[in-house]
Amino acid sequence: MLLKSKKEEIVKDLEKAIKESKSLAFVNFHGLKVADETRLRRELRKEGVCYRVSRKTLLSRALKGKAEGEIPELSGEVAIAYSKDEIASPREIYNFQKANKGVVLGILGGIFEGKFVGKEMMMELATIPSREVLLSKIAFLLKSPMQRLAIAVNEVAKKKV
Repeated sequence: MLLKSKKEEIVKDLEKAIKESKSLAFVNFHGLKVADETRLRRELRKEGVCYRVSRKTLLSRALKGKAEGEIPELSGEVAIAYSKDEIASPREIYNFQKANKGVVLGILGGIFEGKFVGKEMMMELATIPSREVLLSKIAFLLKSPMQRLAIAVNEVAKKKV
C-alpha cells in the first residue's frame, strides 16, 4: 500500500509530464510480457517518447483540468506514452504494435492540442507518416510533372530532326 506522501509525489510527477508533453497517448498493456515491455520502452526511448505505468486513480487526479473535454474510458491496465512531438507517442505505440503481431497493446485515447480525444483520433494520428516520408512524397510529386515535361520535349525534338 502506498503512503499518501508517495501518492502525492506520483501525482506531481504525472502532472509535470502531462504539462511538458505536446501529445499523450493512453495505452492498455494488459497481458504484455515483461520482455516485450522492456523492448517497447527501449524503442520508445530511441524516438524520444517517454512511457510510464500508473494507477488509474492517480492518473485521473493528475489529468483533472489539464485538457478540455472528457477523459476517455481507461479500461484495463493503463500506461501513458508522451513526448514533445505532437504525433510521436501514438505513432511509435502503433508501430510497435504493428511490428510485433503477438503483442497485446492498445491505444485507448489521449490528449492532443489540449483536448481529450478518443481512440479513433489517436489511431488517425498514429498512421500519419513521419516528416521525412512526407517531405520525400512532396519532392516526388514536384519532380513528376517536370520529368513528364522533359520526356515530352525530348519526343518533340526527335520528331523534328
